[in-house]
Amino acid sequence: MAETVHSPWLTYTSMISLLTLCPPFVILLWYTMVHADGSILQTFEYLRQNGIDGLKSIWPMPTPIAWKIIACFGAFEAFLQLALPGKQFEGPISPAGNVPVYKANGLQAYVVTLLTYLGLWWFGIIDPSIVYDHLGEIYSALVFGSFIFCIFLYLKGHIAPSSTDSGSSGNPIVDFYWGMELYPRIGKYFDIKVFTNCRFGMMSWAVLAVTYCIKQYEMNGKVSDSMLVNTVLMLVYITKFFWWESGYWCTMDIAHDRAGFYICWGCLVWVPSIYTSPGMYLVNHPVQLGTPLAVLILLSGLLCIYINYDCDRQRQEFRRTNGKCKIWGKAPSKIVASYRTTKGETKTSLLLTSGWWGLARHFHYVPEISAAFFWTVPALFNHFLPYFYVIFLTILLFDRAKRDDDRCSSKYGKY
Repeated sequence: MAETVHSPWLTYTSMISLLTLCPPFVILLWYTMVHADGSILQTFEYLRQNGIDGLKSIWPMPTPIAWKIIACFGAFEAFLQLALPGKQFEGPISPAGNVPVYKANGLQAYVVTLLTYLGLWWFGIIDPSIVYDHLGEIYSALVFGSFIFCIFLYLKGHIAPSSTDSGSSGNPIVDFYWGMELYPRIGKYFDIKVFTNCRFGMMSWAVLAVTYCIKQYEMNGKVSDSMLVNTVLMLVYITKFFWWESGYWCTMDIAHDRAGFYICWGCLVWVPSIYTSPGMYLVNHPVQLGTPLAVLILLSGLLCIYINYDCDRQRQEFRRTNGKCKIWGKAPSKIVASYRTTKGETKTSLLLTSGWWGLARHFHYVPEISAAFFWTVPALFNHFLPYFYVIFLTILLFDRAKRDDDRCSSKYGKY
């Protein structure tokens, strides 16, 4: 089972807090962005005056149309995941000695998804405004539906695990939160974490970014330069993600974190709501930046996304060539680290210590946080809430860096 890097008291407090507070926060963020002018104080005052009844009145119930939108989108992405062609890709060997095999077709699925969505809008078959107009009901349905899905994953881990990379900690809350299985699958080919993290979570981010842009156009007859900068930067970042998707399958999210509430509920609910929130705010708050400022923000964001990509590219190329490559025009510096597997075998890994990875151990998180800032800053500074994602991402990546450091320290010791 995954080891915790904080004290047991802090770990359990964090788990219980996230399990209970994240669902209402998603609804409150939507309500504040769409119905309270983006003002935290306005929402707080409403809740202060009305208490729990106020939260009940804010919380929309899932409707048939919300369930239909989610079901159609999920089924379409699942179909693309299974049906589109792609090269076979082997993930890193697991602690139990399993090597997961994937079909790398994320970029194709991404292109097909966006072209299909834009085509349905262009030909008048579906108006994306219907997604925005029912956004609260969709988020509410996702909150409840994804919670049930996580219960399914918990039971599946007990009853029918997909591989030997599974097991219980003995604590049902920990098992539900962190997950039972590392690589859960339905059948032989449908990988659940690839679906939740990549094909539903990241794909919904792109679809909602486009939705917000179209909604502002339909409301105002034009799209503000602030919305254009926000949408372009988000779509470029997501394109980078799917271009590099097979590299993501080697990261902590997939290769080390099990499929539980933390990862799966987060990707099914938190990503579509929190990650898209700057665009959600801009729909009703169009800002005209002016061409010079808009171009400056756009170029700064694109530079950050490129550096983030190049960090991952350097490490991937270094691993692919077993260190026989050039980093910034010269042979890379490296550490040859030995470690012992759970079976007692001694193996070695090469650790890159030059290029971007010579600047800092987790340097790739710096341009990632910076990129998030640049696609948020078009909202300017009238309200704090659009910047919640940047703050959340910073906390998330600091915690991830801590967990990764502890894991690598345990694995590699003095190296």
